[in-house]
Formats: sequence, C-alpha cells, structure tokens
Amino acid sequence: MRFRPLVGGRFDVRSSVSAAPTAPSAAGVRIETIADAAGFRALRDEWTRLLERSASDCIFLTWEWLHTWWEHFGTSRGLALIAVRQGDELIGLAPLWIKRVRLGRLVPFRMFEFLGTGSVGSDYLDVIVRSGSEDEALAALALHLAREGRTLRLAQLDPRGAAAVALAGRLERHGWRGSKGRADVCPFIDLAGLTWDSYLATLSASHRYNVKRRLKAVTGRFDVRFEVAESDEQRRQALATLIDLHTRRWNLRGGSTALYSARLVAFHEDISRIALERGWLRLFVLRLDGRPVGALYGFRYRQSFCFYQTGFDPGYARYGVGQLTVGLTIKHALEEGAAEYDLLHGDERYKFDWARQVRALERIELYPPSARGWLGRRMAALDRMARKGARGVLPRVVADWLRRRADDGSE
Repeated sequence: MRFRPLVGGRFDVRSSVSAAPTAPSAAGVRIETIADAAGFRALRDEWTRLLERSASDCIFLTWEWLHTWWEHFGTSRGLALIAVRQGDELIGLAPLWIKRVRLGRLVPFRMFEFLGTGSVGSDYLDVIVRSGSEDEALAALALHLAREGRTLRLAQLDPRGAAAVALAGRLERHGWRGSKGRADVCPFIDLAGLTWDSYLATLSASHRYNVKRRLKAVTGRFDVRFEVAESDEQRRQALATLIDLHTRRWNLRGGSTALYSARLVAFHEDISRIALERGWLRLFVLRLDGRPVGALYGFRYRQSFCFYQTGFDPGYARYGVGQLTVGLTIKHALEEGAAEYDLLHGDERYKFDWARQVRALERIELYPPSARGWLGRRMAALDRMARKGARGVLPRVVADWLRRRADDGSE
C-alpha cells in the first residue's frame, strides 16, 4: 500500500458534540464532531454539495443513504460525523460511528467504523473530501483522530482513489499501526459506446445463445411485460414483490443474508421511497401472463446503474427468468445512457456471465500507539478467529446469522 506523505502545517483542531461552529484558527481550518440527530439533519445540503465536489461521489455516501441507515440501525450507537471546515465551508467529512465490539464476557471495546456498514451492503465507503483540498482536510482529520486515539476499522474501500487510504498513511506518520485485507470484489460492465446488440457480442457464445434462446422462448409462450416503478404505489407493490420472490428463492437455499429482518425491510421501504423522489430508483418486475416471476432492485446514480438485489420465482427457473431479468435491466441501462452497470460486491458466478471487469474492495484497520491500540489489535484478532471458527464448525446458515448479528451491532 502506498500512502501520500504527511503535509506540514499548523491546524487548530477542536471537537464539539454538536454542529455548533467553532472559532476559526489562523490557518482557517477547524474540526466539528456532530454527535446528534439534529446536527446530522442540518448537515444535509452541505453534505450534498461536498460529495458532488469530491472524488468519492456514489450513492452509498449520499446523505440520504447514510441518514436513512442511521435512523434504522443507529438508535443505540454513538454518532461521530467528523467535519472539517475551512472558514465556514465544509471541505471534509468522515462519516463515522462508534461501534461496540463484545466477545463473550469481555468488557465492550469501542472503535470507529463507517456509517452504512453491516448487512445493508454499502460499497465504496470513504472519507469525503473536496477536490483540491485534500492536504488541508486530511491533515486536520489525521491530527484529530490521533488525538482521539480510537481504533478505526474502515471497510468496503476502493483503494485506487479512496481518501481513507491517504488518511491511513498520515496516521502511520503519527505512529499508528495499520493492516489491510481484501474485503470483496465488485464486477462491473463498461457500457460506454455500446448498444444492446454490441454488448451481447462481448459475451461468451454460450451465454449469448442462452439469453437469446430464453428471451425468444418466453415471448413465444407468454405475454411478457417488463415494468419499472414510476409512482409510489408502484414502488411499494414492486418492492413487496421483490422481497417475496427473493425470500422464496433463498428459502430453498437456507435463507437470505440480505432481507432477513423487519429492520432491513423497513430500511429499504424508506430508502426506495427517497430514491424514487430523487430519480435514483430502478425497481423492475418481470411478468409472464401477468404473474410476477422476476424482480430487480437497483439505483441509477450519476452515470452508474447499481444492481442491488434480485429475486425470481423458483417455479419458473426452467425459463431462466432470473437471467432474463438481469439482462433486461442491462438493456434498460444502455437505453437510458448509463456509462456502466455495477453489480456491486459479491463474486457469485452468475455475475461473471455478464461482467468481465472487477474492482477490488479493501478493509483497513488502524491502531493508535497506545494501550487502547494494543487492545484493539487483540480484540480484532479474537473477532477474526471467532468468525473463522464459526465458519469452520457451524452450518453455513448459522455462521452467516451470527456474522450478520455482529455486523449489525446486535446484542
């Protein structure tokens, strides 16, 4: 891992527990820590402007996504939005919360993590920094975090351009110890310059044949309708259909790891409604003779179509309705001018039928040079051992359930 060098300079770094302004330093850079719901809400417009001017702009870092996550999963957690201001302008933001890790009867250990982590499945998480202000914002954040002295575990990073990677390098200059590991991969399709036909030509001969054959078969046998939710009523009905199809499919395979709780379903009820209002939602239902047999839930944000979740009726599996649903959403993304189709994290084999390129995601853990840092390393090692042991000893569905509870901060 290569880090950018620490840039010298003096910063007045002060913490507060709300969004109340702090006095500017001579350098004009100061820190605010927003730790309450009112401060989070008040940050919305500034957050949106900052994200638009950053290199980290993606749907999973929007105020809408992370605030909705906090409303559903953060009620008992310590909010820690660390904002960097130059004068009155927001130039950097670390969207963090304080996670409590408990192993057995050990005293809970607290560390910083990104908002949005856990079973919601947020990708490309990062520190948000205004382009052109990286030196000032990251140096101030590094100094503040060094003074805080709390372990950081930052997951789902795209290491090619993540500001968090540069921040890790600066903390190492403060004597921190870091470790990194591969978290996942995100297969994606570069759609630039392609049509549906020219895209199909890029696929393997067997997959291309299957797509065309199955599409011809269903159109010859059924009345085929492929619908996209455009109203709130359509959204609610389509989301219920997606959840039903997804659950029926995964119940045959030991249960879903994505839509398994009322809290997760409630999150998606809210974020899908907000995404529809913003023009981001892409929620499709495939019907054969009026019967819903496939559904796909995704988002269009900027130039990317983000594939989020899918489901299909196992009774229609012989018609390849899951494959057809994915294919028709790729066709839709092409027709509306998307530059890429991102299948997000997961190395499931079917994704590589459609995509040839991948982005690797990384996890970085950072430990301060203190007794708290030593304890953080020990706790993280025990946590990894416990997870590995669960995967090796318990049935997969049980191990996944335990992992989800740990990731969601369940007690």
